[in-house]
Amino acid sequence: MTTQSAVAYLAFCQQHENEMLALLRKMVEMESPSDNKAAVDRMGAFLAEVFESLGGQVTFYPQEAAGNHLKAEFAGGGSGGVGKPVLLLGHFDTVWPMGTLAKMPFRIKDGRAFGPGVYDMKAGIAMMIFALRALKEAGATHRPVTILLDTDEEVGSTTGRPIVEATAKDCEAVLVLEPSQGPEGHLKTSRKGVGDMTIRVRGRASHSGVDFEKGRSAIVELARQLLEIVKFTDLARGITVNPGVVQGGTRSNVVAAEAWAEIDLRIARASDAAELKKKFAALKPFDPDCAIELSGGINRPPMERTEGTVRLFGMAREIAATMGWRLEESSTGGGSDGNFTSALGIPTLDGLGALGEGAHAANESIVIGELPQRTALLTTLIQSV
Repeated sequence: MTTQSAVAYLAFCQQHENEMLALLRKMVEMESPSDNKAAVDRMGAFLAEVFESLGGQVTFYPQEAAGNHLKAEFAGGGSGGVGKPVLLLGHFDTVWPMGTLAKMPFRIKDGRAFGPGVYDMKAGIAMMIFALRALKEAGATHRPVTILLDTDEEVGSTTGRPIVEATAKDCEAVLVLEPSQGPEGHLKTSRKGVGDMTIRVRGRASHSGVDFEKGRSAIVELARQLLEIVKFTDLARGITVNPGVVQGGTRSNVVAAEAWAEIDLRIARASDAAELKKKFAALKPFDPDCAIELSGGINRPPMERTEGTVRLFGMAREIAATMGWRLEESSTGGGSDGNFTSALGIPTLDGLGALGEGAHAANESIVIGELPQRTALLTTLIQSV
């Protein structure tokens, strides 16, 4: 890496900012909610054409319900373009249902671009595309590049995970183009592991006025269990347990025969998963006439701040400094597909996407002026890994 390379890529990206915005607009206006296979597949077909125009070899992974996952492989550049590829990782499904554009259209105002999926994470895909263009036009020496975009990340990566893991195992490093963190646009060097647990209680129904004493309230038992479960939270260790949904009973004059709760789990270290599982398994009914049933657990391992991730961040920070930009790192409680690759021991750096705000919210937007330098950072990082 040289100062000239990063600055040259910055100049290229600044010159092509309007093209980046035009591409981004096209992608945002091509709605792709996770639960609409036809819409997601239309987006995938469009991206395949773009990648093929840049010399990529495209592979689709057909799915029955989810959209077809997409991989694009690019040969290394220059005389040194050999070795394991660097993986650019992301997704093109969004949380927004079809028709959202009618009330939340793509628009530009006060230096920001707004629209469903613009921040999470279609801007990141635009950055991948223009990074590849910059490398190609510069004739730069770099490793082979693999792009993997799955289609069910927003709903848990159920079908995407095995493809992400299998692809990452053959790669030197993983660069995740999820949005950056916070108003300063920090990169993400660690993420919490994510899971969910459902606790279901079965009691005995009775008429609350005539046979109250014969009933065994599942709701009361569940309440007592939840008071125990919230004690599993350990903020100092980054462990949180949140009962987010509680349901039960049928009518107010019936002692509830059934009740259940859905609980969000977050852990900072992989080693905490077994301990949390043990604590849930040790729960016993307070009322011996009630039964409890547990299902679930950690389904997305934590992305820990490993030596490999720290090394990648150090490279990114040096590159940013050549452009007069002090880059920082952060941790986040949310998960991404980068959690899977990091858990395999592959150096993973996340949050390389756009600077903005409002992921999954009506104010979703990106800062347009940040796109060129963040794309230049990505370009130079690909060249440097």
